[in-house]
Amino acid sequence: MEVDEMEATSIPFQLQFDKPIASQIKIAEWNPEKDLLAMVTEDSKILLHRFNWQRLWTVSPGRCITSLCWRPDGKAIAVGLEDGTISLHDVENGKLLRSIKSHSVAVVCLNWEEDGQPPEDDGENILNYEDRTSRFFPAAPRVPRMPGLSATDAGFMDDAEDSFRELSNSLHQRLNILCSGDKDGSICFSIFGIFPIGKINVHKFPLQNPLVGTKTMYRLLKASICKISLSKDLRQLIVLSYGEHIEDMTNLKDNSKDKQASISLHSLLLNTSIFRNRKNELHQMAQQSSNIEDLIEVVRVSLSLMHKQWADAMRTFHEKFDPLSSLIIDHGLDSTSQEEFLSLLSGARTSPPIHQFLVNSLGEAGLKRVSKAIDSAAKELLLIVRDHLQPAAEIIAFRSGELKGLSRWRARYHSIGLDEKLVNNAMEKAGMLLVQVERFLRVLAGVAYQFQNFFAWLSKCIKLLMSEPSDQLQPFNCELIVVFLKFLYNQDPVRQLLENAELNHSINIDQDTMQRVEELVKFGGFSDTEYLQRTLTKEFEEMEDSFKLAFLMPFTTISKKIYCEDLWPLFPLPSSPTLSSFNVPTSVSFYQDVVLDPFTHISQKIQDYVCFKIPEDSVSDLPSTVGIVRGFAHDYACKNEGHTFSEAALLHIPAGFQCVDLSLYKESQVVLLLNETTATSESPGKAWLMIVEASTLPFVSVPRVSETSMWWFHDLMNFAVELNMERGKIRSIPHSVTAPLAVSTSRGLACVFASRRRALVYILEEDEDEVSEME
Repeated sequence: MEVDEMEATSIPFQLQFDKPIASQIKIAEWNPEKDLLAMVTEDSKILLHRFNWQRLWTVSPGRCITSLCWRPDGKAIAVGLEDGTISLHDVENGKLLRSIKSHSVAVVCLNWEEDGQPPEDDGENILNYEDRTSRFFPAAPRVPRMPGLSATDAGFMDDAEDSFRELSNSLHQRLNILCSGDKDGSICFSIFGIFPIGKINVHKFPLQNPLVGTKTMYRLLKASICKISLSKDLRQLIVLSYGEHIEDMTNLKDNSKDKQASISLHSLLLNTSIFRNRKNELHQMAQQSSNIEDLIEVVRVSLSLMHKQWADAMRTFHEKFDPLSSLIIDHGLDSTSQEEFLSLLSGARTSPPIHQFLVNSLGEAGLKRVSKAIDSAAKELLLIVRDHLQPAAEIIAFRSGELKGLSRWRARYHSIGLDEKLVNNAMEKAGMLLVQVERFLRVLAGVAYQFQNFFAWLSKCIKLLMSEPSDQLQPFNCELIVVFLKFLYNQDPVRQLLENAELNHSINIDQDTMQRVEELVKFGGFSDTEYLQRTLTKEFEEMEDSFKLAFLMPFTTISKKIYCEDLWPLFPLPSSPTLSSFNVPTSVSFYQDVVLDPFTHISQKIQDYVCFKIPEDSVSDLPSTVGIVRGFAHDYACKNEGHTFSEAALLHIPAGFQCVDLSLYKESQVVLLLNETTATSESPGKAWLMIVEASTLPFVSVPRVSETSMWWFHDLMNFAVELNMERGKIRSIPHSVTAPLAVSTSRGLACVFASRRRALVYILEEDEDEVSEME
């Protein structure tokens, strides 16, 4: 850029910090709302620092971290992992809030965008909807935390429920969508970062381009995504992807001479207008559905914990009482433990095995331990049901009823896949779960009392055998002892209700009861006649499966409505590159910008910018060049009419410098990180950090041609702008640096990471008062 094209009074960057880092930084992102910097090291640790370099926390997921992004309000951070998992962490303490497995391979890029337009700007009738759950129910129950359950069983960390509840409370949020891309070309979408709402694959999109004829089809093969950016109105998604671009002039017939292939970096435009056009419906559905999924997690963990607590108590019981069978065999008797106890209850002479068992093997102390274990387990189960399981099931049933009400408004909700039949089935299963919970409470109360009565009788027997006074013991019921010995001594109806559904246990129901249930069905309200034969766990799993089916329909429906509108090869890649490892500096973003519509009216619109470094080994006649493209995502209807808004500019970096990294910045500025290439052993060379005003560059309209061999930048070579390294917003760094470059969108900060494991933070002093406030 020539001297007279630069601002003569530009203020340079100032070094704020130069701090050592234990391991090289590979990813860095500034918080969009606060002066916080999140960094990922080569050993996959997440470091969070304040602007004054105070470290708030360090988290190590134990797996390789491949991407990072902030939630739009800055209260949470999303982390993409090599195994395809996305984990959400609380900004306050780094606690894991939720893990979702949307991909099967490494998540290489993340973008979390919030609806940027206030409701009054929509030009649509706003669908008012009130979440009425808080009217009828107290706060939703937490996942139970008791001994014996790993904190990670539910995908949450200890003490993080309050943080997650605040983050997932959609009443106070605009619609926001987390987009994630993986190295195999798949892109997933989730509302609030927790409710999956769609998935596409960029290399499965055939594209018909109206600019070059209706018969021309495009397909992107072997795609590997490197950057994604969702527009602030949620209507469009730009995807930068490495891959093989096939142009077939015969509608993809198998005729090799009609095909042209090029491995290059592509910019794809995906139409996501369904998020904007149905944002109110999606917000309401996601609000109910995500809360239901949270409560399902509460039920799952509650059942798991209840099963463990009761199994431990019954294990204690059998450890103490099973030795009686061995004593009976040792004494040569042909009887069972129950028969020996019944004989003792009837007043017959105490047999040697019973006497030895009660006085020597079990004893008064052993009986107290068993009694306490059973009694404590019963109380813990009752507490879990009352505080967690039952209220969760009640709110699930209520919210499923709300969803059913929404699903019956077919004009608005059928288009997003909310199916009335599926939701109705899920609501019925939720009601059946409530019935099973009430049933479980009755069974638990009965079994606990039976054990208590049996232990009271044994305690008195032990006292009598040891000639000790027994007047202070609690009374017992002899008839219930007979029932216990006949039906409960070797059976466990509580555990049967909590047993893993995979064991396919069923409960025997008499014919009269089944007939009464079938008669009740005729009165309406439910259609399931076999729910009494199912265990509580089986009922829960059937309810969970029914909700999965109901939520899968919107996921599938939305996925089909996201489609590719345009594809633009940006530059060719070197021959036969490894797409998963190939990487060049790229950046993509949307800004509010002044644009010219087809009728020459000036207006404020969301303008897209794509910035990238053109590899020198792929284009020999364009050494050290940065390309900037804008207008790729303009109104597609105008393109159908023959108009094109795509414009491009080239920045030529002077000889002796190399672009290490770049980033688009607020107000369509480009931040460049440059290294000197003239370094020697005596002079290691410098680096440079500079800002270029992209909006002032001489953009040139770029013709969209069908032949991929005719690269657009060849027409712009005569318009390339030479960067001037002596003037403007530029700062020298006394040594060479390496990527990544992270810039703040709220404070005017730039962060650079040096190759010698030192983190450098530079600030552009545009406002001294603002700088003082940050310090």
